[in-house]
Amino acid sequence: MYRRDFIKTTTSTATMMALGGMALESCTAQRPKQITILHTNDVHSHIDPFPKDHSAFPGLGGLARRASLVQQIRATNENTLLFDAGDIFQGTPYFNFYGGELEFKLMSMLKYDAATIGNHDFDNGLGGLLAQMPHAQFDMLSANYDFSKTPLDAFTKPYRVYERDGIKVGVYGLGIKLQGLVTQTLYGETQYMDPLEMAQETERTLNEQERCDLIICLSHLGYQYKDPQRPDDLKLAGATQYTDLIIGGHTHTFLERPTVVPNAQGRDILVNQVGCFGVYLGRVDFYFDAAGGQAKGYTIKV
Repeated sequence: MYRRDFIKTTTSTATMMALGGMALESCTAQRPKQITILHTNDVHSHIDPFPKDHSAFPGLGGLARRASLVQQIRATNENTLLFDAGDIFQGTPYFNFYGGELEFKLMSMLKYDAATIGNHDFDNGLGGLLAQMPHAQFDMLSANYDFSKTPLDAFTKPYRVYERDGIKVGVYGLGIKLQGLVTQTLYGETQYMDPLEMAQETERTLNEQERCDLIICLSHLGYQYKDPQRPDDLKLAGATQYTDLIIGGHTHTFLERPTVVPNAQGRDILVNQVGCFGVYLGRVDFYFDAAGGQAKGYTIKV
């Protein structure tokens, strides 16, 4: 294997969108390399914070608060990556008026590194999504949507490799089956491919050809379904060999901590999702020792 093996432990996961103090573990004599992964999902055009009298999320969320938190975290570790697991669009009048332009521009200002495509991101059709692509100064990743017969063909890629402090981080995206969920006229000639098969193929490329040290999936499949034939993040985790972290979306699942799932090789990997509407910001830290042998990952609650 070219990838570095590592051991992960977790404490808490969903980072609330409220400023506060952070306590890190004390430094050791030989400081390991730290890769910080921040993530959102199903923000659904929620740019403003919720009202203070909101029944479920009083005073929480808001893109400005998220921006401050991201800036604070980046100031403590420049080796930080920021991702989104889809359904960026639809949910507030901002989308109805601006068609996704504002969402993409603000995400670009926050310097998101990549996002995958959720079903609601097709709500204005392929043309509507295409019109907003110039405003997205980040990668749009999808390994199981074939856009080759659509106008989006040149605007997405199956994966991207990011290098931080000598650590290669491979990231790929997966989308949910659109048939029966999205009107066919909206997604046009987009071809859906089996997400578990495409995950296995893509992670193999990232491991064997790209020689990534850390592999992450941005998934808009959903956390878990009772139907054994319906792909979800937990089934995905059990079917993969090289993926280390699955950042999920679609089901608006609020996890207090990442779910630890044994993969196809019996190695524990992480599945995380932080609900919806930008109320929480997910954070997972991975640590690689100087020799590149072991790493310990955990999360910090703010």
